[in-house]
Formats: sequence, structure tokens, C-alpha cells
Amino acid sequence: MSRIAYVNGRYVPHSEAGIHIEDRGYQFADGVYEVCEIARGNIMDMTRHLDRLGRSLSELRIAWPMERKALQAVIREVVRRNRVRNGLVYLQVTRGVAKRDHIFPSADTPPSIVITAKRTDPAASAARAATGIKVITVPENRWERVDIKSIGLLPNVLARQQAKEEGAQEAWFIDPDGTVKEGAATNAWIVTKDGVLVTRPAESGILRGITRTTIFDVAKNLGLKIEERGFSVDEARQAKEVFMTAATTVVMPIVAIDGESVANGHPGTTTLSLREAFFDIAEKTPSC
Repeated sequence: MSRIAYVNGRYVPHSEAGIHIEDRGYQFADGVYEVCEIARGNIMDMTRHLDRLGRSLSELRIAWPMERKALQAVIREVVRRNRVRNGLVYLQVTRGVAKRDHIFPSADTPPSIVITAKRTDPAASAARAATGIKVITVPENRWERVDIKSIGLLPNVLARQQAKEEGAQEAWFIDPDGTVKEGAATNAWIVTKDGVLVTRPAESGILRGITRTTIFDVAKNLGLKIEERGFSVDEARQAKEVFMTAATTVVMPIVAIDGESVANGHPGTTTLSLREAFFDIAEKTPSC
């Protein structure tokens, strides 16, 4: 079955989907996006994802492309038409099509919207979680407004490529003082020797991940304590466990940092318990 995309009011074959060459997302990366996990026929944490979408749009002064309830319906329809039970749904909104000019176009310029869905293999993700993944560290070189989920991701792309070339699966951005910011596409966590979960505060400097937010609920349900504070690369190397969170990976154990093993080099029990409990706690919206 061929994939279906939603583009500016139309459901079209994925292979034929396209936008105008003067769309501001293409010209300026003037847009935002969201990615929701689809698991067992449910769209996970849709409410929180759309809440964050609204915040990103507001920060960039881009209008909603349609009413929120209508958007929810379109997202579900894209997932249904693509028959995705396990996978990802991607949503992108830009400021729209206008003559190329750095200044915003007229207020009546309609935003552009694209929604796609694709299947992923939960068995492959489970296999990665069973062995854990490796990360490298790179200097922070992004703009300060990483709290906005902007489509301007070139530093993230370069960091992820460097990770791949070094045999790792993720890259952590590091502040000049050695403090971990976040991954190129994930939030960073450690588990201390005392079993406390630690992650950097999300008021500024990082993206407030939706899976990160839901992990607070999961941890509470499991009776685990969380501290929101910065931590250094050295503290991460000495931690009991290290993991990352994102809609694309849920909770994923990290077993090596810059080639140096974390603890015994195997996924930890706390991380795996969070991963196992996530689907019981996260909000689930049936895709059809």
C-alpha cells in the first residue's frame, strides 16, 4: 500500500506530495514541527504534543493552520489511511508561501501544513533497548531558543552525523562549563547511585520534551524521585545509569559516553522499568 500525506487541505500520495518553492519553511526554516509516537494503534500523548505545538507557533507568531479539533481529526485520518499501528506521525507548520523576504508576509498569508505517518518496528526498538546505545559529546553551537521546536535543525543534523561516523547513535550538546544540555533529538537523564533521576530544568536552554514530561508521571507511579538540575559529563560517566527520552525512542538506555562505558556497560534496571511502564501511563488516543 502506498503512503498518504496531508498537504494543505488535501490527502495525496506520499510520492506526489510537495510544497511551493517559496514556502518559508523551505526558504528560511520558518516553521515548527511535532512528532508523535504511534503504539499499538494509539497516538501517544497527543494533548501534550498539540499544547507544545501551540506554544511553538505562538513564540514564532505563526497562526494555527486550522482549529485544534480539526487538526486532531486530520492527524488521526493520516494515521488511519496509512494503516500505522506502530510508528510515527510527523506534523509541520510553516508561515506559508510568500515572495522571499526576511520580513513576515501579510497577516492573511495562510500557514502551510504537512502531516505524514510511517511505520516503525517495535521489535527493533526493543532490541536496541536491550543492549543500549552510545552517545558522543559535542560543543553547544545552536541558537538560544531551542525551547521552540523549530524545523531549523542543521546543528542537530551535523551532530547526529558525527555520532554515526564515530559509531554512536546520539550526540549530547555540552555547555562551555561541561554541563550537559540535551541530545540532538532527545532529552538527557542520569540515575544517581542513590537511585534519583536527574534531568536538566526545561525553563530555558533545552526543549521541554513530551516524553520527558510523561516520565515525571511514570516516575511518580513507580515511587522514584526526580531532581531537575544540571549535571556534568563527568557526573554522567560516574552515574549508576544514563538514558535518553524522546517520542522516537521512548526511554532508551545509554551504555557509553565518548567511548567510555557507563557503570557495567549494560542497560540499568531503573531505565528498563521506566520504559516498560511508559505505555501504561502515557495518554493514548485511538487512531481510528
